[in-house]
Amino acid sequence: MKVSKCILITGGAGFIGSHVVRKFVKAYPDDVIVNLDALTYAGNLNNIEDIAAYSNYQFIEGDIRDEYFIEQLFATYQFTHVIHLAAESHVDRSIVDPLAFVTTNVLGTVVLLNAFRKLWENNWQGKVFYHISTDEVYGTLGKEGLFTETTAYSPNSPYSASKASSDHFVRAYGETYQMPYLISNCSNNYGPNQYPEKLIPLTIQHILQQKPIPVYGTGENIRDWLYVEDHATAIHFILEHGQLGETYNVGGFNEVKNIELVQMLCGTLDEQLNQEKGTSEKLIRFVEDRKGHDFRYAIDATKLQHLGWTPVENVQEGLRKTVAWYLANPTWIAAAIEQRK
Repeated sequence: MKVSKCILITGGAGFIGSHVVRKFVKAYPDDVIVNLDALTYAGNLNNIEDIAAYSNYQFIEGDIRDEYFIEQLFATYQFTHVIHLAAESHVDRSIVDPLAFVTTNVLGTVVLLNAFRKLWENNWQGKVFYHISTDEVYGTLGKEGLFTETTAYSPNSPYSASKASSDHFVRAYGETYQMPYLISNCSNNYGPNQYPEKLIPLTIQHILQQKPIPVYGTGENIRDWLYVEDHATAIHFILEHGQLGETYNVGGFNEVKNIELVQMLCGTLDEQLNQEKGTSEKLIRFVEDRKGHDFRYAIDATKLQHLGWTPVENVQEGLRKTVAWYLANPTWIAAAIEQRK
């Protein structure tokens, strides 16, 4: 069997990464897909157990910050493509421990870039380093306007600052070493397999346990919600059709206030649990706002739409699917929480 691609996907046991790995394993049956994950608290092999036996798939446990390990890995597998998702991603954690985000998101990205450069610097044909980033690098919006690919960076949290820095390093390697690269900046993802500390799965768990549902401030902050399967499809599409050296914004076209999102979840849970309407909303509690809490994110994804991709899922149906998945997978939730301890 002739292999034309050897694709490294970092962070492939995490939330978004697991959906991307699954899509790539099925999309490229004649190529090699290597999933590299450090299996920290948010990495979970249960996320990808359904593809573990595929002949074109391999999992490797390892840390992207380990320069010697990464260089040996690249030398062994001769990766032609890197899809880089591995990152610390929870804003609240970044406020408590900024250095962890610097070492993983910045140093780890540079370690990968160096390994890729050393392997292919005189032979870039057919190679690409694809870096997955966030809309949070752009900062915050008022009630009007959208983030475009040319919006100036203005990160407001240690997390977004670390991602902005990694974006800049990828671009710098493209300019300095002519490394072929792609960058995409996505809006808030949601869907199956998301670690329970994030807003949607956390809300679901609190409703199931009849615990107070915390909502920052007055809940007026606005996010654009992107179903994780739509994001995985976009990543595959950009790899196949994106122009090298370009950035693409990936959004769900689903702007919702945090309080409205929580209320929608409450209504969906009441319906799927056969509870009286309004039961879950009684659990909502407004708490002290997060430090540096960005008011609004909203993605202009028309550049990617013009290329041929558009999201499929609206937030109402996406939330219904997400809630149904969590209700059907209590053992996954219990294992994910236990792994954190």
